[in-house]
Amino acid sequence: MTSTQDQARPRPSIIAFVLAVITAALGALWAQPPSPATSAEPHAFVHPGGVVGQAEIDFVRAKIAAGEEPWMSALAKLRGLANGEGFPTAPAGEADQKEHARQAYANALLWATIGDEAAARRAIAILNVWGKTFAGYVPAEGQNLLVAGWIGALLGPAAELLRDHPDWKPADRERVKGMFTTAFAPALERMSEWNGNVDLTQIDALMNIAVFCEDERLFTLGLQRLRRRNPAYYYLATDPVQSRAIAGDGDDIPAFWSRPATWRDGLTQESCRDNGHHAQYGLASTLHAAEVAWQQGVDVYSEERERYVSAMELLARQLLEGSMQGCCGAERDAATVDLYDTFSVGYNHYHHRQGIELPYTQRLLKESIRRGTQSDWNIFFETFTHGR
Repeated sequence: MTSTQDQARPRPSIIAFVLAVITAALGALWAQPPSPATSAEPHAFVHPGGVVGQAEIDFVRAKIAAGEEPWMSALAKLRGLANGEGFPTAPAGEADQKEHARQAYANALLWATIGDEAAARRAIAILNVWGKTFAGYVPAEGQNLLVAGWIGALLGPAAELLRDHPDWKPADRERVKGMFTTAFAPALERMSEWNGNVDLTQIDALMNIAVFCEDERLFTLGLQRLRRRNPAYYYLATDPVQSRAIAGDGDDIPAFWSRPATWRDGLTQESCRDNGHHAQYGLASTLHAAEVAWQQGVDVYSEERERYVSAMELLARQLLEGSMQGCCGAERDAATVDLYDTFSVGYNHYHHRQGIELPYTQRLLKESIRRGTQSDWNIFFETFTHGR
């Protein structure tokens, strides 16, 4: 007599068929290459692959060879920065650190784009000074978290551009790598709980330094931090409310966002803090990090297309029209008059690589930014490197 349990058990032929189907389905999934947008880290680092890649270098070289603007004017400004007085040891004050780091990056860009060997030697000398003398940011808290981001986001790209220069002795280059991982990393790995532009500046530095050092852990950490910060810095109505919560918001998201009068897609956590001033810093650092990821085969740009395009277009319109478009209320409607040399990195990707129209961003670039705006801290000559 057959038991009820035996009657309910599938026949061996059916089991074999089901297992075959499952195996085939899993095999098809495993056979697919990993999506760049979801990869935790690159399989192999690409060089040069910081915020400025080989395609950008080649483009700028062609524009300079043709004597075109605004590249020629930017080149003259870079030369002025590159020839400043050096420092015998890594400076202690943030103003001097900024000057020294900008010198390094300016010289590195001169070498990469016009083959200036004297500039390469100056940049290598500056990086070697840091490698030999910089002990780190102590304590790794407060303002030091921001300064480490600012300076790391300048020195990191400079080092990456010079990574394979024959005059950079391997021992010196390795010393600089060690300096980044022991003197900068502690102040970058600790996420600032201040306003989001600070965390994003840290992420910018982390990503560039990780590529130069070929440090997968730091690269993955930068990606994780960027993805976590995105919904906590750029508003999208479709985001789950809980995704906007982040350490430092005091469990009061409206207050952390400076109490917007109107929540619109693309609004940043700092838009109403000072009407677009710090939002430009946050946006610049975000796009730098996404660009580094892109150079390394990780497509954060596609993951966050709606968020980043909305943010660029809303902020560009606010700056163009001098109005916060009702986002901050009638008493805080005037947009900042400060304007920085950003937007070019994101516009180059979304418009020139992907063919997406960004009319307000395009107008802002043509009417204001390309005519000469501030390069400050880690917002460094973006028209020169990514302008199209």
